[in-house]
Amino acid sequence: MILENGLIRTMDAQVPTQRALAIAGERVAGGIGVHETALASPDVVDLRGRVVLPGLNDAHVHFPTWAVARDELSLEGCTSLAEALDRVARAERRPGSAIRGFGWRSGDWSEQPTRERLDEVTGSRPAALLAKDYHSLWLNSAALALADGELDVPGGVVERDVRGEPTGILREESAWQFKGRHLTIADDEYVEAMRRGLKVAASRGVTAVHDKDGWLGALRLWQRLEASGSLTLRVWQSLPAEHVTELAALGIRSGFGSALLRVGYLKVFMDGTLGSQTALLLDGSGVQITSGDELAEIVRAGAAAGLPVAVHAIGDRANRDALDALEATRSAWQPLGLRPRIEHAQLLAPEDVGRFAALGVAASVQFSHAPSDRDLADRFWAGKTEHAYAYRTLFDSGAVLANGSDAPIEELDPLAGVRAGVQRTIDDREAWHPEQAVTVQQAFEATTLAPAWLAGDERRRGKLLPGYAADLVVLDRDPWDDLDAQVVATMVAGRWVHNPPPWG
Repeated sequence: MILENGLIRTMDAQVPTQRALAIAGERVAGGIGVHETALASPDVVDLRGRVVLPGLNDAHVHFPTWAVARDELSLEGCTSLAEALDRVARAERRPGSAIRGFGWRSGDWSEQPTRERLDEVTGSRPAALLAKDYHSLWLNSAALALADGELDVPGGVVERDVRGEPTGILREESAWQFKGRHLTIADDEYVEAMRRGLKVAASRGVTAVHDKDGWLGALRLWQRLEASGSLTLRVWQSLPAEHVTELAALGIRSGFGSALLRVGYLKVFMDGTLGSQTALLLDGSGVQITSGDELAEIVRAGAAAGLPVAVHAIGDRANRDALDALEATRSAWQPLGLRPRIEHAQLLAPEDVGRFAALGVAASVQFSHAPSDRDLADRFWAGKTEHAYAYRTLFDSGAVLANGSDAPIEELDPLAGVRAGVQRTIDDREAWHPEQAVTVQQAFEATTLAPAWLAGDERRRGKLLPGYAADLVVLDRDPWDDLDAQVVATMVAGRWVHNPPPWG
């Protein structure tokens, strides 16, 4: 196949653009100068001035969770408790099932959510509503009754009223363990939702994801999709750190798997989130989920098993603890070529910024979080926001930045993430801390090159050069000139997975 009469952006510094691209099988065969006769009976695709880029990566997505959430009650954008309750009251309910929803964010509500208020619109049917950051869970009385006293767990928070009774809000481990015990979803439901989600991802130019749904069952879901021939992107899968011993015994190292589905990282949480006010800060506030010493033990065990870590750290104390642990264990992981990463890195003390590049630790960030979180950050991190979501400062320090969506917290849409990183706004307001805006080039590097590097694929993916995988996206215009560029078509391994040509 030859794609011609357009602009090919290779993402290679030596040959950044070409006018045509040749594809043979699953790989790029060459660029301009490759004559049609070099390929057997080539198909020629007229781009008609369109632009081709390497396929877009989402370096941090909870894909199974996002896929299922697309069918659940959404509380996104609710500006008050009353609005959220109204949506719950009007929601369609499946007979015999609990009411499931997500997306509420009460940081700027004048009245806070409680089980009693939720009871008013749900009655005796259990209701469980995850917050936008997925670190808090809002339950009604019927759902709380299911817990049978199993609420207070290490690393968890149970909000209580003046009488000592649960208000209905669980945070961190308390929320996750309740969800794991009482809100189970069948594999079949996950797989069908993921099958639909793959079509959405392909329509948005996504050719690879780093899936952060770090539970063992997630790998099983992806395997089912691959076995059925439904897997239309590449998956770099996280696994829970608490299973490192079993993974090591089985010899499951980073990179284990197939061309489409491979094991990636051990997932570890240091703290909570901004929205749930559980991010661990240097001022002593927040929730510590994993200590620095505990992380160091995990890093060493992971390194011995050939598994790097992906460490969730939001607050400045959590990030420092994570960097300290990675520095203390550097002799264990660096000689093996492992590539650890800190997920989010939202609030950094200025003296810690340069440590990412110095240690060889990547920052796995989400450009969309900055404009989405701006109001909460201004409220809860007042006086500190010049050091928050400091993407340009990290780039300038030499750190590797990979961009993701954290879907379902933000939408799985890499081009929207690029716009957020460059513009630092997602609405009609002025840019928030525009000094931290990245360039278009940097935004696409974080969405193509860096995720491929983190997966050990920098010589196989992320560029459109001879021998690289034919993973690409066709856009209607050049985003270097117009950030409103839209996806026309998507290809993975030489096969069109969205809107094959010809195009009008």
